[in-house]
Amino acid sequence: MQIKFFGIFAAMDSLTQIVLGAACGEIALGKKIGNKALLFGAIGGTIPDLDVFIGRLFHSNSIDLLVFHRGFMHSLFFPFIASFILGWLIFKLYNSGNRFNTTTQKDWTWLFFLSIFTHPILDSFTPYGTQLFLPFSDYRVAFNNISVADPTYTLPFLICMVVVLFFKRTNPKRKKWTKAGIYISSFYMLFTIGNKIYIDSVFKKSFEKADISYVRFRTQPTILNNMLWYGIAETETEYKLAYYSLFDKSSTADNIISIPKNTSLLSMSQPDLARLAWFSDHYYLVEKKENPSRVIYNDLRYVMSTSNDSIEAMMNFEIVKKGPRFETKPSRNFSPPKDFISRFWNRIKGI
Repeated sequence: MQIKFFGIFAAMDSLTQIVLGAACGEIALGKKIGNKALLFGAIGGTIPDLDVFIGRLFHSNSIDLLVFHRGFMHSLFFPFIASFILGWLIFKLYNSGNRFNTTTQKDWTWLFFLSIFTHPILDSFTPYGTQLFLPFSDYRVAFNNISVADPTYTLPFLICMVVVLFFKRTNPKRKKWTKAGIYISSFYMLFTIGNKIYIDSVFKKSFEKADISYVRFRTQPTILNNMLWYGIAETETEYKLAYYSLFDKSSTADNIISIPKNTSLLSMSQPDLARLAWFSDHYYLVEKKENPSRVIYNDLRYVMSTSNDSIEAMMNFEIVKKGPRFETKPSRNFSPPKDFISRFWNRIKGI
């Protein structure tokens, strides 16, 4: 079930990047090569996520692979290198026969730069975190204002770009529909930023009302929407977790769940485990299941409410030792209740 859930979210995230990349392709070369510009832009928008596969050429450890994703290929430095190489290569391949001198190498470099550069910028607004400043810093930029998969951002943009496909490359309506997609998605992004600012104030007030003295806290939208938000505060000994919908009648999140850290179950100072904790922005929970030898690592950035007094991590792993190093493997521990969708929808509505 865990793999199925994240497969759906990953597909939605990829679709979003394809649509944004296609729009960049249309801006750069739509007038000259028509729909092929959308295709090449979509390819460019997908390239940073190839680090999921490229990482396997350099790493075999599962924790290394987690860290590699949204690493250098998602940095602000990478588009300058990749766009120059791809621009030169595709121009050489394209500039022949009837297409000779219809485009320039600069056109192709610009297309790939736009489509690749916008990918990590968009990713940085999500809670996952993006290492924009590699190789100079491994700081993970995460503004936490929009979900990794949000159809309200993606679908109107997608519709606009599909409409573009039906116009000839010289038709000015192509530009109008492309701009419409960019404007609508950008306006929604601004809306989510405004939501984030408001929600931060709600959770800050909620924790103060509950007399919770916290070290830090973070908020982020739940999956597929920007109405229902999740907040987590870290204290010295516990995590305090709660949900809040924009449709809630109360001005604060009142049902706050306490979860002990259980830091004594596993030392996270070992290099592999320290990197895993860094990956989770140090919001994690370690627990032992029915078999005392099974240690489950829960990433508390991605959780769902299973009842009024418990929360289950959607991203969790079983930690195993292989030789001198630690690895992770799917724990198959995430099992949403049968009525999850209806209950999730009702919670969004403030019920």
